[in-house]
Amino acid sequence: MQFGSGVAVVTGAGSGIGRGLARKAASLGMKVVIADVDEPGLRETTALLRASGAEVLERRTDVAKNEEVEGLAEAAFKTFGSVTLLFNNAGVLVDGKSWDRSLDDWRWSFDVNIMGVIHGIRAFVPRMVAGGKAGIIVNTASVGGLAAAPFLGPYTASKFAVVGLTEGLQHELAALHPQLRAACLCPGEVATQIWESERIRPTARGAKVPFTTEAETKFRDRVAGNVAAGMDPAQVADIVFDALAAGKFWLFPHPDKVKERTMRRQQSLMRDEAPLFP
Repeated sequence: MQFGSGVAVVTGAGSGIGRGLARKAASLGMKVVIADVDEPGLRETTALLRASGAEVLERRTDVAKNEEVEGLAEAAFKTFGSVTLLFNNAGVLVDGKSWDRSLDDWRWSFDVNIMGVIHGIRAFVPRMVAGGKAGIIVNTASVGGLAAAPFLGPYTASKFAVVGLTEGLQHELAALHPQLRAACLCPGEVATQIWESERIRPTARGAKVPFTTEAETKFRDRVAGNVAAGMDPAQVADIVFDALAAGKFWLFPHPDKVKERTMRRQQSLMRDEAPLFP
């Protein structure tokens, strides 16, 4: 699939993977629609894209709110007439013990990570179907959506849901609208601000419940350190676009790690054993 004359929509484009995807799309000559709740980050991404000569539509959007995603879709189609690539990429991370995360923690995680994807699908796919052109809906999950880790209950549960939703969406598109397809992005450690999600947490969601055990703190410090030293988002974007051009469904920036962990999970499933975490 060729992308050069198309339109890419990227949520969570104010930083990290979303910014990387938006810059890659622009470098290929695509028109780019970017959205985020992080307005300073969104403005910075817009400046970077326009400095490269890209045609950009910027819109502050909270993907947890259906009406705002509908507004994003309406603006994208009104401005550019079609959408070639939809990246439902916005996400947040809440960590800690599953049983003492507040309901606000759980609801915020699900409202952004899975309802945000659902809102994107409902707002954009009918318009893409009506347009009759080839297109791809890319949903960002995680290695954490294929194999669970401790102290990441809200994040893991929401990302497992994204994986299942994306597989189901692909079945539906293949059966009914084969000019469209879905793809599932499952990155490992990428140098993003995902461990700083509290910076964009709405005050109405309440404060995050603090850690109560040393084990939680040690796990967070270890994994957050791995993320800080992780893959550059620009490299992730290169891998994603190459995989999309090759027609792949699973988009694995860290294929060896993802497949190893997924294989261990499948082996434990086949043996009726409790899963192990490295």
